[in-house]
Amino acid sequence: MAGELILIIEDNEKNRRLARDVLQVKGYRTIESETAEEGLKLAAEQAPALILMDIQLPGMDGITAMKRLKADRNTRSIPIIAITASAMTNNRQAMLAEGFDGYQTKPISLKDFLREVQRVLLAGGNSEE
Repeated sequence: MAGELILIIEDNEKNRRLARDVLQVKGYRTIESETAEEGLKLAAEQAPALILMDIQLPGMDGITAMKRLKADRNTRSIPIIAITASAMTNNRQAMLAEGFDGYQTKPISLKDFLREVQRVLLAGGNSEE
């Protein structure tokens, strides 16, 4: 697997660059957005195979953006991985309960990050572990 288009919605340039570089080295194509609003537009226009969604974004937060994507018939099937700096144990369950298909904490562990991307892509948006 590789070659899939992945949308990175992340306001921090260093985090965005790291995700982009790691994914591109593994053969994925990437598009990026600094805001949820722009990310929603890109998701509708480009139909990525996966979205990486920062939770803390300026303007609309990542949870609201994810819910809008899941409510839209054109984007609801796109799996979304929550990316957050909160590493509290119950946060993973909370994010999955909100509707995210995967979960990663920042700073990302490259091995865990790539494993989660591959797992969610293979699952096609099913959040089962």
